[in-house]
Amino acid sequence: MPDPAPERFTTAYRLVMALSAPIVRGWGRLQVEGLEHLPAHGPVLVAGNHDSYWDPVAVGVAARPRRQIRALAKSSLWKVKGLGRVLDGMGQIPIERGKSDTAAMSRAIEELRAGACIGIFPEGTRSLGRELRARSGFGRLAEAVPEAEIVCVGITGTTDIPAVATRPEVRVRFWRPEGGGLQPGESAAELSARLLREIRAQAPIAIAGRSRRRKMSRPAG
Repeated sequence: MPDPAPERFTTAYRLVMALSAPIVRGWGRLQVEGLEHLPAHGPVLVAGNHDSYWDPVAVGVAARPRRQIRALAKSSLWKVKGLGRVLDGMGQIPIERGKSDTAAMSRAIEELRAGACIGIFPEGTRSLGRELRARSGFGRLAEAVPEAEIVCVGITGTTDIPAVATRPEVRVRFWRPEGGGLQPGESAAELSARLLREIRAQAPIAIAGRSRRRKMSRPAG
């Protein structure tokens, strides 16, 4: 059976990535590793660390040669005047943070089954220098769509993008998780926690300013 055709990028997504690239690639000196691990078509779940507002943009720019990433993003962003239309045009999915948002999860599952690439931050929000527990949402999507490929992404340097005195060094690395996807007997929450531990081993918690970065210890399972 022939492989499905790669997903077509939306106009809004192309435009936002084109406008963001000079900042992330130019000012941020973006380095991308392991892009070959991101499938060019078919359902994909991408899990990454979250320390900066620039993380989803950096991942989007890094993945641009292969995929459009439809992120689950906090619904409050849609309340910013004009931003909601842009996010809708980019195919982003609003989710109520801290709640069991069945509508958002149902939409993500539907789009995954249709062959989309969905990006999620298992921590659910920016770390702000804190060690956060992984939320189960990523694992629940993997459980609902077992045919989805799972890819980890480690993002570093994005907390320094707003700096003026020193240019940042942004690095985005894609890889397949060592333990694979959801294993027999493994719960959705356990999968999310396992992936977050692996990701944070590659991308320790960071806050604005290189001198204030610190490594995180492993979260409780």
